[in-house]
Amino acid sequence: MTRPRLRIAVMAPIRYPISQPHAGGLESSVWNEVRILRARGHEVILCAVEGSDFLEQSPSEFVLPALHWDDPSEATDTTYPAGYLERALPAVGRALEYVQCTPGRFDLVVNHCLHGLPLEWADRLGVPMVSTLHTPTLPSLLEANASCSEPRSAFLAVSDHTAAEWRAEGIEATVVPNGVDTDVWRLGSGGGDFVWTGRIVPEKGTHLALEAARIAGRRIVLAGRIGDSDYFERLVEPQLGADAVYAGVLGAQELAALVGRSACALVTPVWQEPFGLVIAEALSAGTPVAAFRTGGIPEVVGSIPGTALVDMGDASALAAAATALADATAARPGVRASIRAAAEARFSLHHRVERLEGIYGDLIHDFDRAAVLA
Repeated sequence: MTRPRLRIAVMAPIRYPISQPHAGGLESSVWNEVRILRARGHEVILCAVEGSDFLEQSPSEFVLPALHWDDPSEATDTTYPAGYLERALPAVGRALEYVQCTPGRFDLVVNHCLHGLPLEWADRLGVPMVSTLHTPTLPSLLEANASCSEPRSAFLAVSDHTAAEWRAEGIEATVVPNGVDTDVWRLGSGGGDFVWTGRIVPEKGTHLALEAARIAGRRIVLAGRIGDSDYFERLVEPQLGADAVYAGVLGAQELAALVGRSACALVTPVWQEPFGLVIAEALSAGTPVAAFRTGGIPEVVGSIPGTALVDMGDASALAAAATALADATAARPGVRASIRAAAEARFSLHHRVERLEGIYGDLIHDFDRAAVLA
């Protein structure tokens, strides 16, 4: 059956560019969604920070100001430089006004912004909006949604755990897990090292992965953006050395290759992790995963072979679990392929986008039907 060609405006987060190497899992998810939707024939116009990919088709109103820290040591993933929001939010408003003032230009607004402003416009754009919930509840989004008259945005959530958190605050969401580009995250050969990937920030518990590797007597390689310089300098950098290496920020191909040649991936969040894209990526490469049991991680792991969960914060238990997984996988040829197959069945990015196409089409149909009946 021929898919209708959709005209989609995508509102990205306002902190980092949507480009490679990705600033984090959120930026990776938006980048891949835009890329695959375009590849499937849809017109996707991205509203994102200056320096993002995919802006060549975007009107000037869709290009948001870049975030800049005068003192890079003050940069964090939870705060903004002085004056940044005063520049960024009016720019977001101009993009939304562009949608409102160009009827017939778009069929749908897909909102990944973590600020409430797009939700404040959801009842006056002239097209439906669908917002993805990537995080625990955020006051600005709750307040914006409550202030908006009908029709409000429809919502998606990246996990059942995240959907339940938002449901408790009155927002219902359809669960659509994040996806992995399994053309990039291919089956790896494995190896002897442990690996840890992701944003290096306190809530990701990087220092506990280092501790677990030391307890296990295994070399570990870290890769990811330093999102909190103070945390890195206090708790991560002092543990680095010959058996604990920081590889820096890697592109998708390099990162997939690193994880694929590793014995086990350690996943160490010390907060209520909404999803844990690094788990799905590692499993797609056939690499076992030992992780803390928190947030949406148990449902991401599910029944996929080559996985183990331990209590959050318990580095000794993590070391034992990772060692057992690495040894068992090395002793049994074919286990990595089984891990990969199970992950691909659950997390294929192409399957995810196919589902999104159905959801988007239904929202547009229902919105148009409501407009005719009004």
